[in-house]
Amino acid sequence: MTFRATILTLYPEMFPGPLGHSLAGRALREDRWALETVQIRDFATDKHRSVDDTPAGGGAGMVLRADVLAAAVDSVADDRPVLAMTPRGRPLTQPRVREIAAGPGVTVLCGRFEGFDERLFEARGIEQVSIGDYILSGGEMGALVLLDACVRLLPGVMGAASSGVEESFESGLLEYPQYTRPAEWEGRTIPEVLRSGDHAKIAKWRHARACEDTRSRRPDLWERHEGVRVGRPLARGDD
Repeated sequence: MTFRATILTLYPEMFPGPLGHSLAGRALREDRWALETVQIRDFATDKHRSVDDTPAGGGAGMVLRADVLAAAVDSVADDRPVLAMTPRGRPLTQPRVREIAAGPGVTVLCGRFEGFDERLFEARGIEQVSIGDYILSGGEMGALVLLDACVRLLPGVMGAASSGVEESFESGLLEYPQYTRPAEWEGRTIPEVLRSGDHAKIAKWRHARACEDTRSRRPDLWERHEGVRVGRPLARGDD
């Protein structure tokens, strides 16, 4: 079964963009996944092909209309989850990426302007997703991030099956630091343990560094990891 991605956007020319290159691009050419875009404006009903209107209650900017977006979503409705890229969504996590990648595909709705008419989410089963605590010009960049994260996990896309396992976030920790040749560079050497050939010691060192770096760089991840390790319940939004 081919993983299918449908992007609902006002700017279909932005795709496949970077997804047409490297691992994702090769997988696309090999039909390991499929991509289609849908122009939201095609579902406008007035002569000006309007997709937005002024916000109720006043304020700056424009808001994407629920009726137009619902028609676009309904046109591609199937058994795939529908995700809307919005800073008001729940943070995208690696476990959620794995769930999506294991399914038949995904439909992604890209926001613009001041966002979506909230009634769209009340009327349709759409998952609101954010890729970070910052604002972009639109959801297209978020959609690219989401798809790249999913596609690389599809069978046969990465060269080694283990490549997607020992990475940041897979175990709840940041990945341990990596080194390669030359053994010495600008007076800095590769840690001796990594040149020892003792796989047990290497694994222990890597785990210790992963813990150390997570604790110092991402205390939020460390707190979550420790909560899971000792069996404490997760806070909402941590799953």
